[in-house]
Amino acid sequence: MHDLPNLDATCFAVPSAEDLLAPRPSEHPPRILLLYGSLRERSFSRLASEEAARLLTAMGAETRLFDPRGLPLPDSEEASHPKVQELRELAQWAEGMVWCSPERHGAMSGIMKAQIDWIPLALGGVRPTQGKTLAVMQVSGGSQSFNTVNQLRILGRWMRMLTIPNQSSVPKAFLEFDDDDRMQASPLYDRIVDVMEELMKFTLLTRDRSELLTDRYSERKESAEEVSRRVNQRGM
Repeated sequence: MHDLPNLDATCFAVPSAEDLLAPRPSEHPPRILLLYGSLRERSFSRLASEEAARLLTAMGAETRLFDPRGLPLPDSEEASHPKVQELRELAQWAEGMVWCSPERHGAMSGIMKAQIDWIPLALGGVRPTQGKTLAVMQVSGGSQSFNTVNQLRILGRWMRMLTIPNQSSVPKAFLEFDDDDRMQASPLYDRIVDVMEELMKFTLLTRDRSELLTDRYSERKESAEEVSRRVNQRGM
């Protein structure tokens, strides 16, 4: 360490392959939370999320969909609001998430952003999303676009989530669902199957080692109290 004078040797750790081997992998079904970004009676982001949930269930996951109806705007109510508490408890329960938003004016919907904004960066110095897997999807009324999934990826990184490489974007979504609100067979449906399969693989691979994967030298130098104070500054 003589040539690293700025390093705190007591907090320095050398990653090893042995550390990544879970001695006893979890046996419970992967827990996946799905969020969608529209309150319309026939919301295509909700219908796509329901299709994703069916696929995840068939693959052995336990899924829950959060209904954003009744969720207040961020900071318009206290965090003790029942819908906020419900969302935060689900975020802590989940080992992975699916975020699906419609694209509006070239961006994710406000309803989608509000849900993510209500999930805090830290609860008592611990990030409730840190190290959890994430799959991103979008639906559009017009031609193919990737604006929304790109934005969701940025948010996933900010929330310290392990966002999987694959993603789904469904253009002209009103043509992809039948009268029973089920997605029809197509390459777009096949892509959602691919994304959910990949999400399951990444969740099974990382869920028992998420704390190790997101462990950081800089934060080992800070106490939990200092971390909580830094990420919950009220003056911002």
